[in-house]
Amino acid sequence: MQQTRQFILDILREHGEATVDEIVDKLQERRGKLITPVTVRHHINLLQAEELVTSPELRRRTSPGRPQHVYALTDKARDHFPQNYERLVAGLVRQIERTLPRETVNVIFEGIADQMAEDVPPIESATLDERIAATVQYLNEHGYSAEWEACDEGFILRTRNCPYHQVAEATEALCIMDMRLVSSLLGVVPRRISHAANGDRDCAYLIPFASQ
Repeated sequence: MQQTRQFILDILREHGEATVDEIVDKLQERRGKLITPVTVRHHINLLQAEELVTSPELRRRTSPGRPQHVYALTDKARDHFPQNYERLVAGLVRQIERTLPRETVNVIFEGIADQMAEDVPPIESATLDERIAATVQYLNEHGYSAEWEACDEGFILRTRNCPYHQVAEATEALCIMDMRLVSSLLGVVPRRISHAANGDRDCAYLIPFASQ
């Protein structure tokens, strides 16, 4: 992101909310050079277009004068700051695996997959290729980089990105969760024919014609 706009996000994160004049003052402290309110408003408009900064709200003065407009971060803007979710999740998964029987761990992650699949409207009446297309759409919306193709035996669904690969490298539980998720979305249990965790280029699932 352009540096000035990142500075504006940093200022709003640190102060909760700020007026244009307050942002101007803080930017000049950080940059060591002058910046005009017009320029700041331009950057704020761009950040609002990206849904990172809220619409202005009126701040009532405690002293005489016109009310001022203040800006704040949206929830979406939090993604532009360092997060520690992967380390937290990896720690949770390791603790679960250390303290619970393997069968219980698998049940937990299969339950998570079933919960994720509940977000998708039921498509039982659709044809198999329609269900595969809907599954690919869901997976792409959640970062899997999925696609599908027809083959002599049926269909192959491929995922070329694991949204949590750094965690998955240390445990098989998330791969089991993925298989359960794909099965729940498709309405059939496919056969995995390649596995990225084993060094393959992708995770691929064969859905035979017999599944229709």
